[in-house]
Amino acid sequence: MDWISNFIIKLIILAPPILMALTVHEVAHGLVAYKMGDPTAKLAGRLSLNPFKHLDLAGTLVFFVTAWIGAGIGWAKPVPVDYRYLREPKKAIVWISAAGPAVNIICAILVAIVIKLLISMGIFSEYATWKVFLFRMLNIGVRINVVLAFFNMIPLPPLDGSGVLSGLLSPRAAAKYHSLSRYGFVILLALIFLPGWLPGFPDLIGTFILQPANYLAEWLLPH
Repeated sequence: MDWISNFIIKLIILAPPILMALTVHEVAHGLVAYKMGDPTAKLAGRLSLNPFKHLDLAGTLVFFVTAWIGAGIGWAKPVPVDYRYLREPKKAIVWISAAGPAVNIICAILVAIVIKLLISMGIFSEYATWKVFLFRMLNIGVRINVVLAFFNMIPLPPLDGSGVLSGLLSPRAAAKYHSLSRYGFVILLALIFLPGWLPGFPDLIGTFILQPANYLAEWLLPH
């Protein structure tokens, strides 16, 4: 039964940072959209800090599975945006899309600062089970937020990088780009899982997303 206990403990440690990272990510999208004239997210209740308002079943499952093995990549339910309300829609979509990853980086920095403050206060100088849990949870919080920010900047729907890229393209190029969106989810899952299943399949996410994200997380965390 030890594996059950270990499973529950790991789930308890992973759940709060994952839910926090996904929630602030989506709220950031909604707030920027609201500031730029679109009330859709607010009217849909997506400015809430209740994580269950934002969870996408597939994205959350992928998040927990990959976080379990040390990566932590996934996505939440996209915030609804009505372009008709936006002031300067082409410019606005770039800022709305970039807001989620930017807030995750800010959260990672803030959590890293909290860890350093707690260490300087001597909170972790003496052993206690709750201190071990807290330290691991905060460390995972830094890593999860950094990886989520990097991962979401991949220019594939449903990720934020696709919004940033489409906002930077000409209208004609953006239309062609969006015609590929139907394949985005399949391509994304292939990039995540095929490197582990097919020998020789290039691990693009590991090389260009996880490695740089881990370097930044290591730099932020105390040593």
